[in-house]
Parts: sequence; structure tokens; C-alpha cells
Amino acid sequence: MNEAIDISDFVYAATGDRVRRLTMPDGAHWFPAVDVCRKLGHSNASKALSDHVPDAHRETIETLTGGYTLGVPAGREWRRDMNLIDLQGLILLVNACTKPACAPFKLWVAEVIATVQREGFYALEEAEVQPVAPGAPVAYAMPEQVAEAIVRLEAHNLELDEELAGVRRQSLALQKEMLAAQTSMAEAMVRIADRIDGLGLRPAIPARGPAATASLLADWRERLSVTEDVWTVAVVIAPVLVEKGELRESLGSIAARTGLTVRRVNECLRMLRRHACIRSRGGTEDGAPVYVLNAV
Repeated sequence: MNEAIDISDFVYAATGDRVRRLTMPDGAHWFPAVDVCRKLGHSNASKALSDHVPDAHRETIETLTGGYTLGVPAGREWRRDMNLIDLQGLILLVNACTKPACAPFKLWVAEVIATVQREGFYALEEAEVQPVAPGAPVAYAMPEQVAEAIVRLEAHNLELDEELAGVRRQSLALQKEMLAAQTSMAEAMVRIADRIDGLGLRPAIPARGPAATASLLADWRERLSVTEDVWTVAVVIAPVLVEKGELRESLGSIAARTGLTVRRVNECLRMLRRHACIRSRGGTEDGAPVYVLNAV
């Protein structure tokens, strides 16, 4: 009855989430310990492993994949030194968890052990509707406790998703209001700077602060034909460049603050680079671009 219960459903019933998984050529499943610990509420992953999971049920990803002459998976933050736990280790961490959501899974595990002790084996009931294709695997009914846990957790996650969507909508509306206020302030300061410049008065501009930001925006506006989108991006990045000397922010973050798409933000930044307002200085470790003022 290998894989009689879908491994993803099994892990979801145990942890409340679809954690990452590596399946080895021998069929064994391994899971990032940090994922499981985070979902179960273990604040200290190293201590949780030390206290509850024997060495035989945990391994580093490099050692594990090396035993099968496989490479370390790319992407999704897989690291050579990442600690993995097998299915037994996952169950041990679940049993050590005090979250009420883990109770149905624990009860089912207890039932399995009691049934094996009493009858010498534990068997899943075959599903009422079986596949008709020749050679297709036999389907088994999921234990009631596991099925109920999955349904309950799915419903809980839907509620959380709805709450999160509401919070995001409120946050986006607030960001738009703040951006509008910031844009109005920047435009007012640019007009003041233009008026002072028209009178022939050129006071010393401080290296930082609102006045320096206004001066920078006025300079940018002289260099290129500023569309609304470019001006929106400029208003967001100019204060950061003035105060910190460089911009280390992902395109997605700027898009969230401006209400533009990531593609449009990239086009606006390209426009600012083309007109020598900013220049690129590589990227951060997590892939975000780094920009500095062209004069720097």
C-alpha cells in the first residue's frame, strides 16, 4: 500500500500547509526542517531537532543528494547546508507540537499504533469507486481523522486568505493616499525651488532632507519629459537616494508602493537611467537591483 494516502494530503493534515518536499529515488520523502518547524510553531528549529528528532531521521541536503549522485535542487532557497527531516522526523515534530490543529493527526497516529498492537496490522479501507484502467493502483479511503483535519485546515486557510486580502486592500489604499500626499509635497517644493531659481537666488542646498530631494526632482524634470508614471517612480525613489545614497529595493516593492506593474516600474527606471538621472550598481544578494545617483 505504498502511497495509499497522498503524501501531500498527509503532510498537510499534519502541519496545516503544503511544505516543500524532496522525494529520493528510493521513494523516501524529505522535508526542510525550517519549513516544518515554522508551520508547527517551533521558534527554534535547531533546538526542536535536537530535542525531538534523532540523527537517523535528519540529514543535510548536500549529504542526502550526494548519496544518490544528485545535485542540490536549484531555486526555492535550497541550500547545501539545509537540514532535512524524513517522514518519521516530521511525525515526531508534530507529536511534540502543542497546537490544537495537530490534535486530529495525533489521535489518528495513536489509533494506528493501538490497532497494530491489537490486531498486528493496520489497513486502510478501499475506496468505494476504484479505477478501471488496467494496472492502475488501488485507491484507498483516507482516514476520517485526516480527512476532517484537511477540510478544517482548508476552511481556516480560506478565512485567513480573505482576511489577508482585506488587509492588503486597506494597505494599498493607504499607500496610494501617502503617495499622493508625497507627490503633492514634492511638486510644491519643486515649484518653490523653481521660483527661487527664477529670482536669481541660489541658497546652499543641504546634502539631505526635503530641500535636497526637491532639488534633485527639479533637476530630473529638466533632463527628461516626465510622464505621470515616471514622476510617480521618481517621487518614491528620490528621497531614498538622497538619504541613503543608494536604492536597494526590488521592482516588486516599488510596484507595490506606486500601484504600477513591475514591468512599468522597470521601464520608468530604464528611462531615468537613459537620461543620466541614476545608474546601476549591480544587485543585492537576493537579486534586487542597486541604483545610485549618476553624479555619485
